[in-house]
Amino acid sequence: MGLRPVDLARRAGVSTQLVRNYEAAGVLPPAPRSESGYRQYDQRHLEALLTYRALAPGFGPVDATTIMRAVHDGDQALALRAVDASHAALHEQRLATDAASEALGAAAEQFLDSEPLAGPALLVGELARQLGIRTSALRVWESAGLLTPTRERGTNYRRYSPLQIRDARIINMLRQGRYGFDQIRPVLDGLRRTGSTEALRAAVAERRAAHDRRTRAMLHGAALLHTYLGSAED
Repeated sequence: MGLRPVDLARRAGVSTQLVRNYEAAGVLPPAPRSESGYRQYDQRHLEALLTYRALAPGFGPVDATTIMRAVHDGDQALALRAVDASHAALHEQRLATDAASEALGAAAEQFLDSEPLAGPALLVGELARQLGIRTSALRVWESAGLLTPTRERGTNYRRYSPLQIRDARIINMLRQGRYGFDQIRPVLDGLRRTGSTEALRAAVAERRAAHDRRTRAMLHGAALLHTYLGSAED
């Protein structure tokens, strides 16, 4: 079955330029040219494109490209190792989410403690060292409205109170769990206003649901990859 670039693009729901980009990246096998210089695609190219499109949501465009390029280079072992690596990375993310959930649950108890936190205020460098992060991260969190350190008179140095230090620890744990600022903000607001952990539980539940969605997407993509590899061996 002969397919023009526009035919292939329509079947896959992409632009003709994207089809050319995919071929250049190795997502598609090389296409022969007609005597007039036009690319000539066939069913194999359509299957490759649909396989890549199925892989990308779960594995990500970069890893999906690596997998398909390895297949077309004749290195199925490399393609399968890339699949394994993506599954392993997702498993590590699940473990990180579980660990963050446990740590955050314990840290959230501090918000329910009626006793005020004691201890000295810290400078930005001191707090960064305590958390094991860069000072630039604290400044980004401040710009995002998550932290509001006071300024030292005369020097204008940032000073983080015990309450700010507590908040920074919560933010750091959430960031390690790959939570975005939009997810962190309601967690902090709920803890600060009422001591409620409802937003925290919702954020963790959504993170776990996202892992589940990605796993299902990876399974779908892997199924098409399995079929594609089988057709190449026939």
